[in-house]
Amino acid sequence: MISLTDSQKIGMGLTGFGVFFLIFGMLLFFDKALLAIGNVLFVAGLAFVIGLERTFRFFFQKHKVKATGFFLGGVFVVLVGWPLIGMVLEIYGFFLLFRGFFPVVVGFIRRIPVLGSLLNLPGISSMVDKVGESNNMV
Repeated sequence: MISLTDSQKIGMGLTGFGVFFLIFGMLLFFDKALLAIGNVLFVAGLAFVIGLERTFRFFFQKHKVKATGFFLGGVFVVLVGWPLIGMVLEIYGFFLLFRGFFPVVVGFIRRIPVLGSLLNLPGISSMVDKVGESNNMV
């Protein structure tokens, strides 16, 4: 069993609430207040989970400058009041930032009984494998 410190537990809660508010804000036709709260909670939760120094190092690596710019620029655009444009920028930046984790996540999901069966279906399997290959090439 993985033991978490108190700050990591708080971070998991903040990140979870952030994701909830982001999804809820998108479901309510891009409500800018909910999206802004979700963005702040998500970034704060990430900082609590992995620590401030590691969060800073993750976002500001040389090869991730473009991705960080899109992600944090999207957060800023949402906070300014243009939620649709901001979320498009954020999602693009999120995929650029976390594309190295996608093959790991897919491998983990393939071990889950029902979801693994779905990912191993012929059409879906080839599509998921292509996504994993393109992420490893970059």
